[in-house]
Amino acid sequence: MFEVLIIEDEIPYARALLKSLQKTGISVTIAENAKKGIEKAQTGSFDVILLDNRLPDIHGLKIVGRLCALQPGASILMMTAFAAIEDAVEAMRQGAEDYIIKSTHLSDIVDKVLEIRQRNEKRKLFRDTTRWSAETLLGECPKIKIVKKQIEEVAISHDTTVLLTGESGTGKEVAARSLHILSGKPKETFVPVDCLSLPQGLAESHLFGHEKGSFTGADKTHIGFFESAGNGTVFLDEIGDIDMQMQGKLLRTLETRTFNRLGSTNQIMLHARVILATNRNLPEMVEKGLFREDLYHRISVFPIHLPPLRERGDDILLLAHHFLNFFSAKLGKKVTEIDDIASQLLLKYDYPGNVRELKNIIERAVILAKGDKIVEELLPDRVLSTLNRSPFTDLTKKLGIEFVPGIDTIESVEKKMILKALEASGGVKSVAAEMLGISRFQLLRRLEKYGDINSEIEPNSKK
Repeated sequence: MFEVLIIEDEIPYARALLKSLQKTGISVTIAENAKKGIEKAQTGSFDVILLDNRLPDIHGLKIVGRLCALQPGASILMMTAFAAIEDAVEAMRQGAEDYIIKSTHLSDIVDKVLEIRQRNEKRKLFRDTTRWSAETLLGECPKIKIVKKQIEEVAISHDTTVLLTGESGTGKEVAARSLHILSGKPKETFVPVDCLSLPQGLAESHLFGHEKGSFTGADKTHIGFFESAGNGTVFLDEIGDIDMQMQGKLLRTLETRTFNRLGSTNQIMLHARVILATNRNLPEMVEKGLFREDLYHRISVFPIHLPPLRERGDDILLLAHHFLNFFSAKLGKKVTEIDDIASQLLLKYDYPGNVRELKNIIERAVILAKGDKIVEELLPDRVLSTLNRSPFTDLTKKLGIEFVPGIDTIESVEKKMILKALEASGGVKSVAAEMLGISRFQLLRRLEKYGDINSEIEPNSKK
């Protein structure tokens, strides 16, 4: 139940407000002065507090901070019969959400409370829903928290066009699906459209539909993506790859919220939300004349940038364990852990393919796993190579190896480095590997690769 506390000394006004709010299914509690209002806040739990500015015992402004501390999740609306800018600024500085004028028309206050209730419901859905995949939005790093907050904020405004930007694989479609669900219409249709895959010359037909006989081969009426989305969401991915002609048609549709099927003049209302995404630099494309400036400004009303995985720190392991659990269950395996060395390798890798690449890496590792852990041997070479990124010259100098350009090859120097490291470590391969900046497994691979090196290793080093 949505709970409202009214702290108001004018009892007739408070009761009238109570009745108006109760008609909308809201539970209301009244306190006729500041002292009783604080007592109610100490014992109850409220979503909204309507606080009169001029109370008989204490000025309303003086208890805003106390109410914020007692009810940190509540929205405090300061009510006054007098418009005072200074009081409004001070109330919001202390934590009030808004400052509203009391009038004989209660509808303005009721509408504001209903707006907060709708917003809170969407936020609760954002926190509680398990219906949408959290592959990319799962995470606690500052950048992904910003993305989550932006999605939560714009979800309420159904008609606002959203532009998702970011490298390939960062999870733009996951973000779009999240936004679709949080828009309050999770049961409505979500229509993903890969603009790159639209057949050349038929993009208009696919997006807007066509009438029977509108062109050669149009033997029946076709419903386009915009129309089939109904009251749901159309997600236009790779929007930077549509041609200039389609850019113009899309601009008109977004501006007028109408479109017509190819071969028809009948206007059809666009009821769906439109979300667009790209991995390209649209401002640069605008400068080069490859993307319409007016369309860019129209679609970038609310831009959200998805950060690359390499900038998300410990989220990498959080996501890795998420995928580990998913694929273990899917494949019927009991792989439950990622060992320390494999974890460090995963953290050091750059992920040019972002979350999508991490997902594929973990899926492969789970398939190959024989035990209950993902170990370094199960990771692809490109990930293993992250341990071998020490500067080459620094490492050769450290081991006392001279490299003669034009005479020595990389392979010959690598052999010398392995021999020196084994010699310096007393033949302990794990220590030698650490000196070389690689894993023990990688060292064993190299020893296997250079089979002739074994004859040069001292007998006490072969262990």
